[in-house]
Amino acid sequence: MEQYASAAYCKKNFNSPGDRITCSDGTCPLVQAANATSAIEYNSNLLTDVTGYVALDPTHKLIVVSFRGSASVQNWITNLEFGAVPTSLCTGCTVHRGFWQSWLDSRPAVTAAVNQLSISNPTYKIVTTGHSLGGAIATLAAADLRAAGYQVALYTFGAPRVSNSKLANHITAQPGGNYRVTHWNDPVPNIPPILFDFAHVSPEYYINRPNALAVRASDFRIYEGVTNLRGNAAWLVTDVLAHFWYFGSFSIKCQL
Repeated sequence: MEQYASAAYCKKNFNSPGDRITCSDGTCPLVQAANATSAIEYNSNLLTDVTGYVALDPTHKLIVVSFRGSASVQNWITNLEFGAVPTSLCTGCTVHRGFWQSWLDSRPAVTAAVNQLSISNPTYKIVTTGHSLGGAIATLAAADLRAAGYQVALYTFGAPRVSNSKLANHITAQPGGNYRVTHWNDPVPNIPPILFDFAHVSPEYYINRPNALAVRASDFRIYEGVTNLRGNAAWLVTDVLAHFWYFGSFSIKCQL
């Protein structure tokens, strides 16, 4: 799933629908070996610049919805939209304005593709994934697709907080599985601050391993709770380089 998230940074995977998902810098060999192909790819011209693809993986029988992380000025503007707005996902639930708008911008194309692929491949599992900003959008995509009746698994890497605690608890309780991966002292999962009434989807799968070291199964720590202050949130001193390192070197070179 990390490699599907990484592949969303590669231009070839968001401007040429219908071809194989590949990474010219070698960051997604498992995806390439699975012979995954895109059903749709999108690079929005709207303010949020939401970018990604929906792919079909015949090897693992997956429908994968992947969103790119921050890679443009518009993306950073979206990240800084700390204001919370109501959402229809549950009563009394609020969500980060920029992240919600990003999902709304991509929702028509994504839901149409997921619906078509699900009809054609009824035994395939649906997955949403993304790194950084992409993980935030993937979280809302999973919640909305689940509300529409789809069984969706969610995998995020270094994602920021998305919503208030009520919505975070709602998404946590939805069926499908939530796998929120954080790494060492990555600063991004700590924004927006808890003091702004933001919370995380639970549980957290924390990689207790510094940069540039191979990750072992024993390096993972699992922490429950939408406002837990252990794992990644326990760090007072952070390192932005930890944000670009998940299961190895998280490269975005292939976008260039």
